[in-house]
Amino acid sequence: MLAAAAAALAGCAAPQASAPAPANSGVVKVTSLGGFDGEFCAQDRALVFEDPNGTRVLYDPGRTVMGPNDPRLGKIDIVLVTHTHGDHLGNAYTKAIGAGTCAAPDFSVSAIPNGNATNIALAKKAKVVTGSDMPSFFAAKFRANGGNPADSILARFGGSVTVGGVKIATVTAMHSNGLDPDYIPGELGKNMKEAGIWGDVGLATGYVVVFSNGLSVYLSGDTGVTADQQTVVRDLYKVQLAVMNIGDGFTTGPTESAYVINDLVKPNTVIASHANEAGTQGGKVREGSKTARFIQLSKVPVVVPLSGRLMQFDGNGRCTAGC
Repeated sequence: MLAAAAAALAGCAAPQASAPAPANSGVVKVTSLGGFDGEFCAQDRALVFEDPNGTRVLYDPGRTVMGPNDPRLGKIDIVLVTHTHGDHLGNAYTKAIGAGTCAAPDFSVSAIPNGNATNIALAKKAKVVTGSDMPSFFAAKFRANGGNPADSILARFGGSVTVGGVKIATVTAMHSNGLDPDYIPGELGKNMKEAGIWGDVGLATGYVVVFSNGLSVYLSGDTGVTADQQTVVRDLYKVQLAVMNIGDGFTTGPTESAYVINDLVKPNTVIASHANEAGTQGGKVREGSKTARFIQLSKVPVVVPLSGRLMQFDGNGRCTAGC
């Protein structure tokens, strides 16, 4: 464990020994689109997954993707949004990579009333896949902005959809999911804001995404500890790679997240997410940070997603490059 933690201070824990090749060949490429190149910072949520067949999935763009014109985006086919809070849907975004500080990034460019995820999907002509009652929100935004409402796709708990050869299922996330009235135009939104009432778009979700090389990935979103992390995420979907929130206060903290990974999900590798802190400095994990604590407690290799670094994972969820 000490060796793994030491390796993680350089960016991520060392990959385990190679496993037998999965039935389908190819690797899934994963890139963090964070606020500061080469760092893991407080507002970093966004990840791009590229399937071996070329399908590209943007997960929770939040505030660190510089709108639809962010040059790091490239082609985007699918956008996944776990819930409508500003740091995931994106009520604002950073004006430039490296604006502000890693602990307190500058996200002063407003994305209201559509949200960063919506604007990106519209510009990229991507499908937005969400669960609960969120699809009607995105469909309405598409309709109001000249997009196709049918590009907002529903995947409710227990069901799945396949887009571009990538299978997507929603899973439980214990977290609030109110819609800020700022996204609601006119007097209705104004009156709701004055009354302190947020819109109801149903439950927050997590995702299990199955790629064409056989890799099954758990995207936790913002969640507490749930029994479904064992009975559904592990037992049913048998995920090999997890992206786990560790920020505490608003979501599971490092101790709880390590329990989820070690005792419930049991993936081969975990990518840390949603730290709500400057997790690294100069590309190295900060001593005494929540990120360092999570690495210390995890029994599986922890990948720290340094922004802009391309990582590759085989069908068994083991990092083959970039970690």
